[in-house]
Amino acid sequence: MKKLLLLTTLIFSAFIGNAQHDMSKDASKMPSPPAKATATVDGATVTVSYHQPAVKGRNVWAGDLAPFGKVWRTGANDATTFEVSKDVTINGKALKAGKYALFTIPGEKEWTIIFNKTVKQWGAYGYKEADDALRVTAKPEANEMTERFTIKAENSGVVTLAWDKVKVPFTVK
Repeated sequence: MKKLLLLTTLIFSAFIGNAQHDMSKDASKMPSPPAKATATVDGATVTVSYHQPAVKGRNVWAGDLAPFGKVWRTGANDATTFEVSKDVTINGKALKAGKYALFTIPGEKEWTIIFNKTVKQWGAYGYKEADDALRVTAKPEANEMTERFTIKAENSGVVTLAWDKVKVPFTVK
């Protein structure tokens, strides 16, 4: 009887473990699902790949999620990537074609938008300012409540980061 119980437990555990593993492959079931924003701006393809954390009643900007004055991964999980197929300007400053990690430093009156050369990073834990390709500033604006962090890229060249009750636009040309 003990052997039968042990065998049943092992089979059930294997089934549950496999079911959990299969569920993790479904990106829609992730707490911070992946998302992508794409636009074509003056012949340059702009692609931003990121993960979407949710507010879930938390204090985003003054809490531990994306506190003012600290480098933020600008999304969840691994670093958000920003890729351009041609040389562009971001808020008037030159950025060469390529793929970058996109970080920000949120602020109450001004944000720093960072394009970092080290693309493969988990969060901002390995971030090094020495690897920045470009830094620009942008002004945050009041926005309607956005539960999930969202990035929009428009063919006009406006890229907007939106989360909680804040949006931060910057321009790609």
